[in-house]
Amino acid sequence: QVQLVESGGGLVQAGESLRLSCVISGHTFSNAYLGWFRQPPGKEREFIASITWFGGLTTYADSLKDRFSISRDTAQNTVFLQIDGLRAEDTAVYVCAIKGSGAMTRAESWNTWGQGTQVTVSS
Repeated sequence: QVQLVESGGGLVQAGESLRLSCVISGHTFSNAYLGWFRQPPGKEREFIASITWFGGLTTYADSLKDRFSISRDTAQNTVFLQIDGLRAEDTAVYVCAIKGSGAMTRAESWNTWGQGTQVTVSS
């Protein structure tokens, strides 16, 4: 059974940085895309970034690529999301996922999800 467990969220001040982690178990990672989404209160899930497990090729949402950075540690089966210069509008539940088929930025294309970690930014 594939499991994704996120951690690293919390309450932070605007301007600070966070590094979120997602530990993945029960997956073979062959040709896998791992990604991060976020869901602000009352809004739809939004694509942030993805990374290929083998090769580490990254893709970012255009509006977020300046402050967000995705990486992975294959030895620890972990995907990271570094967020710099946090803003109040970054407040959301951040969720990692494994991609299925379909367009990269559509949540419907991703078929395995973690429970998420809450990030709250106070201004």
